[in-house]
Amino acid sequence: MKNCFCGAAEPYSKCCAPLHKGTIPATSAEKLMRSRYSAYVVSDIPYLIASTHISTRSGLSPKEIELWAKSNQWKGLEIVHADYATVEFKAMYRDRSGKMQVHHEKSTFIHEDGHWFYVDGIFDADIN
Repeated sequence: MKNCFCGAAEPYSKCCAPLHKGTIPATSAEKLMRSRYSAYVVSDIPYLIASTHISTRSGLSPKEIELWAKSNQWKGLEIVHADYATVEFKAMYRDRSGKMQVHHEKSTFIHEDGHWFYVDGIFDADIN
């Protein structure tokens, strides 16, 4: 059994795929964050947009998200800290030039109408 892209000890088909397909909702901010990482790995742009809160969705560009998702080789996810509505994580990836990079973010989420949504995040040097 291969672990899900998000690092959970179950296959993608039983972990993040059901969230991407809309069969089940995320049960926590951390689960939503993990599923969003997996969505970048599999380039599920509609899920990334739908899982972003409506208050911050208007500035999203599906083409830019797709370019970001597909131009990188996603290598792993580390959850640094998670609580009810925030998740600090590091997403490791190899960029177009082959250089290893780390996207370090502290994300904010909101639970609304039975669903979790990504609101926004602070990045790298701004964390802490």
